[in-house]
Amino acid sequence: MSSATTPSATGQHQLWSVDEHLDDILTTVHPLDPIELQLLDAQGCVLVEDVTVPVSLPPFDNSSMDGYAVRVADVAGASEEFPAVLTVIGDVAAGAAGPDGQPTVGPGQAARIMTGAPLPPGAEAVVPVEWTDGGLGAGPVDSMTAHSSAPEGASGEVRVHRPAQARAHVRAQGSDVKAGDRALASGTVLGPPQIALLAAIGRGTVRVRPRPRVVVVSTGSELVQPGEQLADGQIFDSNSFALTAAARDAGAIAYRVGAVADDAETLRSTIEDQLIRADLIVTTGGVSVGAYDVVKEALTSIGDQYTEAEDGLGAGSGVEFRKLAMQPGKPQGFGSVGPDHTPLLALPGNPVSSYVSFELFVRPAVRTLMGLPAESVQRPRVRAELATDKALTSPAGRRQFLRGVYDAEAGRVAPVGGSGSHLVAALAQADALIVVPEDVTSVEPGTEVDVVVLG
Repeated sequence: MSSATTPSATGQHQLWSVDEHLDDILTTVHPLDPIELQLLDAQGCVLVEDVTVPVSLPPFDNSSMDGYAVRVADVAGASEEFPAVLTVIGDVAAGAAGPDGQPTVGPGQAARIMTGAPLPPGAEAVVPVEWTDGGLGAGPVDSMTAHSSAPEGASGEVRVHRPAQARAHVRAQGSDVKAGDRALASGTVLGPPQIALLAAIGRGTVRVRPRPRVVVVSTGSELVQPGEQLADGQIFDSNSFALTAAARDAGAIAYRVGAVADDAETLRSTIEDQLIRADLIVTTGGVSVGAYDVVKEALTSIGDQYTEAEDGLGAGSGVEFRKLAMQPGKPQGFGSVGPDHTPLLALPGNPVSSYVSFELFVRPAVRTLMGLPAESVQRPRVRAELATDKALTSPAGRRQFLRGVYDAEAGRVAPVGGSGSHLVAALAQADALIVVPEDVTSVEPGTEVDVVVLG
């Protein structure tokens, strides 16, 4: 961890700021090493190289319509009353061979052409089939007769009822991208359109930073898997589902581990077992000061390397438990475990505290592992007018994060639910966090506030 923010001899009794804790995390967590992946496996990953176009797109002039390839002079002045009558010399289908394998369109001639088919030699434009009689000798048609049922459609005559300008309905070679152009820049996140472009230019693999593997472990003997029967004193485990979903939303491959009972040895064993598939471990619960807060107990003896430092971890491994000047989410843990120094973030167990902590600390860590630039790792922040009937109160010396509903069009944000860290229903309605600074204890209606935009 960063020596600049490592606590002094006061150790875990020091009150850390939100910014100090986040800076310490981002100083310690580094992007994953690049690997070569197949295109579909690279979805959601970040490119580590510029990708250059080897072949122009489209690679040849081709038709954007089903219709007839013609010479401009042959259809000049054409109308329904006085159509241009052309001799059909054959078909050009998508996938047709190069110019040597195609009919050459001469004066007074046309070739039936399909969407995506190369423009044949001699042709200067394409007239859509709807501008013609389709070779049937009557008025305009809506579509071509299928070649399989009427192969004679590739011969005979066609009447064209409208003129066409040069290059009409022709997609020019290189009109999308040209050979030698940069298709995608290093640092691009590969979504479906980028995957499509890579495939279109013939790339079967690409060099990227892999999506981080995040393992989420919730703790508490009171936790029950959703769908099971609750006994007295038990609650359903929601944190592990919320954090696993949040990790996936951040761009990670996330694995959820079922709730671990309040037993230090069981938790130690669980974390050690998960190291094989983790680039980052997130625990929730067991980080406060209670007699059954086993995360702290477990991580102090998870191996010779794993010691809870009283005055920072320096260059070594270990997990340090801290108190932050924030609400909700005061108790936090951060460090590394295992032979590969896998980062571990220990979050509080109250549902709102856990989720807010994820957004502030875990999400930036995940996106740093992905290799995204520093300005992209955190949620966007905006300023908005506070829409509320009465002043909001906030504890002195704490940065408070209140759930809110943000109206981007109106530039306003309204609080939803109370400040309790157990209010999951209110969290489900929120799409923003209202930030009240440490030195502010009351915020009046209409005041402009900082807003963290979620989603």
